[in-house]
Amino acid sequence: MSEKSEQKKQLIIQTARRIFMEKGYKDVTMKDIVEACDISRGGLYLYFSSVEEVFLAVMCAEEAETDDVFSQELPEDATAADVLMIFLKEQKKEILRRKEDLSVAVYEYYFASPVMGEENPLRGKFKEAANALTQLIEMGISNGEFYDVDARMTANNIMFVLEGLRICAHMMGITEKMVDDELLTLVSGIVAE
Repeated sequence: MSEKSEQKKQLIIQTARRIFMEKGYKDVTMKDIVEACDISRGGLYLYFSSVEEVFLAVMCAEEAETDDVFSQELPEDATAADVLMIFLKEQKKEILRRKEDLSVAVYEYYFASPVMGEENPLRGKFKEAANALTQLIEMGISNGEFYDVDARMTANNIMFVLEGLRICAHMMGITEKMVDDELLTLVSGIVAE
């Protein structure tokens, strides 16, 4: 693909991202994307054959841009508790930034999609984060920072609470205090005093 073609494809992806943020997934049409990009229908079909294909490209681009606290360079003296707090702080920002993300579109896509079970990329992301949290909790337990808890179950619980908060933020609204209270409850059950 030439540089100009790649730039056009990236323009389509960026523009479609805004449309999916505004309308969700199920209400977006190829016509919406064509109009927003100010290109011809044929121009769009050179790159993408369906709304689903565009959406998957948007999700891939989003994944590439997403910061992963577990892959960030952390201070050398960061403790397991420090890393957990950084992770939860980043999650809080994402939860409260509900109007600027694709969560509703992602939920709509997966509710409508036949991609279930181990094939579902959301399941993969959940497992990756839960695995990283499990290792972090095990480290915190071994160095006495965390209570002696079931690391795998605690990591899964954290992930389920975070996902629930994310859904609540979109579906019914949630305040910063509500998020803080939930995160404090999680931390108090893990971090040894």
